[in-house]
Amino acid sequence: MTLEAIEHETGPAPRASVIILHGLGADGNDFVPVAHELDLTAVGPVRFVFPHAPTRPVTINGGYVMRAWYDILGLDSHLQREDEAGLRESQALVEALITREKARGVPAGRIVLAGFSQGCAMTLMTGLRHDERLAGLVGLSGYLPLAAKAEAERHAANRDTPIFLAHGTSDPMIPIARGRQSRDALVALGHPVEWHEYPMPHSICAAEIADLDRWLLGVLA
Repeated sequence: MTLEAIEHETGPAPRASVIILHGLGADGNDFVPVAHELDLTAVGPVRFVFPHAPTRPVTINGGYVMRAWYDILGLDSHLQREDEAGLRESQALVEALITREKARGVPAGRIVLAGFSQGCAMTLMTGLRHDERLAGLVGLSGYLPLAAKAEAERHAANRDTPIFLAHGTSDPMIPIARGRQSRDALVALGHPVEWHEYPMPHSICAAEIADLDRWLLGVLA
């Protein structure tokens, strides 16, 4: 199964791809405006892919069915039971998106995987385990899922892949402490992480987009 996705190409025959995974309850449309604010002209034509997550009941929202990469069972991260089955199902869907980009002529080393909140979790879940080196991983306002299994399951191919992590200091949904914890776990495993904090809630800000633009130009240069 290949997920439905919105696509935007900055020119013919894209030489790089950026796959952006949305957060809980949103869809692919959520990050189209952000992509339009990025200027990657120096890289050449880029294809942005904005997939829509599958729909599923979400426990924390009373079982209401919405777009979600996996179920959220509770917000207390210390007691949190993670939806491992859902995470692994969506990992396979994201892998299929990477495979499709390669089939369309963009090598793994020219593909950036990015995501916000749940999409950040899926980016780290999939990117660390992918069997070919990707250009980079971007995690915005999220965390490292199945953190205890990351070391055993990560693939050597992506041990030195650049990772851009950013978080709001007043995030009420995913507290910044959880973001820092995820950063520290990745750094402890030897991953090259560029970390940013911004005075914002669970959202995106202009300074963050500017920092991300600079970083993307670097990893796709």
